[in-house]
Amino acid sequence: MMQYFPYLLVALGASSRLLPHAPNFAPIAALALFGAVYLKKRDGLWVPLAALAFSDLFIGFYHPLVMASVYGSFVLIGLIGIWLRNTPRPSGTPLPEGNDVSKSPLGRGTQGVGTRWWPRVFGASLLGSILFFLITNWAVWAFDALYSKDLGGLLMSYTMGLPFFRNTLLGDLFYVAVFFGIAEFVPFMLKQRAFKKSAVLYYSNRSQSRSKRSE
Repeated sequence: MMQYFPYLLVALGASSRLLPHAPNFAPIAALALFGAVYLKKRDGLWVPLAALAFSDLFIGFYHPLVMASVYGSFVLIGLIGIWLRNTPRPSGTPLPEGNDVSKSPLGRGTQGVGTRWWPRVFGASLLGSILFFLITNWAVWAFDALYSKDLGGLLMSYTMGLPFFRNTLLGDLFYVAVFFGIAEFVPFMLKQRAFKKSAVLYYSNRSQSRSKRSE
């Protein structure tokens, strides 16, 4: 079942772009970051690109060089995710290579809960948003006829992109919080629940054993 998880993420990412949403408020960048950290390395980079390409079939294509800048930006965000994957956790140990911690793609879960981990996650998200804004708006200025090919045109391209950058930033932070939050806290809560059940069972058996001895 878990081998289909990357395809589920592709469907989620593509459908989020096809359904009504605020401009640039989409989970593709969060998927790139999330996939690079939690999925197998061979899956981490292609998942966001597949979601992007599939949805572009319906949304429509545009200037090929501008498109290349968009796809390339998500590859860079995936590389940021690989850096995050190999960054020491709060425990001081790096994330394991491959996906050998568990057969589940979310098997790394509880190791990342800590005060230092989350600033790294949101910092990586912020860096990805900024890179996307800088690269794609530069590409629009460089390859499209909308702006004059001088410093004034470049500044105008970035100025016109600011409203979209706001949505990009908010969308990336929102979806990163959702994806990483589920991946980190759900396994943690399940383990806590299992621990409580085992503790109750242990003390129940212990109390029964003591009562039998007193008879």
